[in-house]
Amino acid sequence: MTEDFYRIKRLPPYVIAEVNAMRAAARAAGEDIIDLGMGNPDLPPPDHVIEKLCEVARKPDAHGYSQSKGIPGLRRAQAGYYGRRFGVDVDPESEVVVTMGSKEGLANLAQAITAPGDVVLAPNPSYPIHTFGFIIAGASIRSVPTTPDERYFQALERAVKFTVPQPKVLVMGYPSNPTAEVVDLAFYERVVAFAKEHGLWVLSDLAYSEIYFDDCPTPSILQVPGAKDVAIEFTSMSKTYSMAGWRMGFAVGNKTLIAALSRVKSYLDYGAFTPIQAAACAAINGPQDIVEKNRQLYKHRRDVLVESFGRAGWEIPPPRASMFAWAPLPPALAHLGSLEFSKQLLTHAGVAVAPGVGYGEDGEGYVRIAMVENEQRIRQAARNVKKYLQSMGVNTPAKTG
Repeated sequence: MTEDFYRIKRLPPYVIAEVNAMRAAARAAGEDIIDLGMGNPDLPPPDHVIEKLCEVARKPDAHGYSQSKGIPGLRRAQAGYYGRRFGVDVDPESEVVVTMGSKEGLANLAQAITAPGDVVLAPNPSYPIHTFGFIIAGASIRSVPTTPDERYFQALERAVKFTVPQPKVLVMGYPSNPTAEVVDLAFYERVVAFAKEHGLWVLSDLAYSEIYFDDCPTPSILQVPGAKDVAIEFTSMSKTYSMAGWRMGFAVGNKTLIAALSRVKSYLDYGAFTPIQAAACAAINGPQDIVEKNRQLYKHRRDVLVESFGRAGWEIPPPRASMFAWAPLPPALAHLGSLEFSKQLLTHAGVAVAPGVGYGEDGEGYVRIAMVENEQRIRQAARNVKKYLQSMGVNTPAKTG
């Protein structure tokens, strides 16, 4: 029985898996499900990236073990990206490690720096690895709000004042998954000052660095002078270049944390397949028109989602960044809770969304909607949602686009 294993017993039920199982069963039965649940990009990577993958894969010497911390050229490419995008100088040898997606990097760093009983401050709601990675490593989680307002810093103050033992790590991720909330550089300046004052390591998840709207580029915590004294930041190529299945990400920042992550990885893996790393170099160093194209496409989908669902009777706040909308349940159906609402939406509207409670108890009352279907499918989802809302006695506008 898996329940007999120590780390398995520490894991709560994965709520989102219930909806995923229902979605899979419905599709197996031949139903047309519009999947707005999983943040899985539906767009292809750039052609030149795929061509580089094929070119290098044809080389006889490209199929052996690679380097667990990443090939030097890829680490230099990521250092170059930080210089161009954020104006941050990064040493590719001691301040960059290549990860198999940001998720793997976060989980392995948790193993590297966490002892059983350590306290970690993590947002609620948040992407599951932000908490589960540390729970698996034996840590205890103290939740702080995700919304980056004054209450966030008040929660941090209470946590360091009243928590025993003292917290050692602060995890954050902006643009947020799932809430799509964003922060400015002043926010990071306060976080860095707080971390230095209280001896905290800061782990920043910047997976959605390039999916921002309204001409408001997302900042990096490493732009704060002295941030590398306490902080490490994770980025991913999954969304920026539509390379989710390639499992390619990075950790950049504090040398001590980079060294710890690199050492743990050296025991666990030999790095990503070398042709994939070479193709990742081509993506970062090559033409960047795909980045702007994807950004504009997600912005258009956001606008279509907000407009069409609003006309269907479900008001959704427009996200300022990321590929997600964080939608409060329609008020007339809030009593269902996010999990039951998500199940009903799948069953009666053929639309899959992610229940907010799956991202933490403070996610209750919301669902996460991923903008991973084209405009026509999003509008079809809105029509399906309107019929469902009407069947539940919810007043809706006369016409849906």
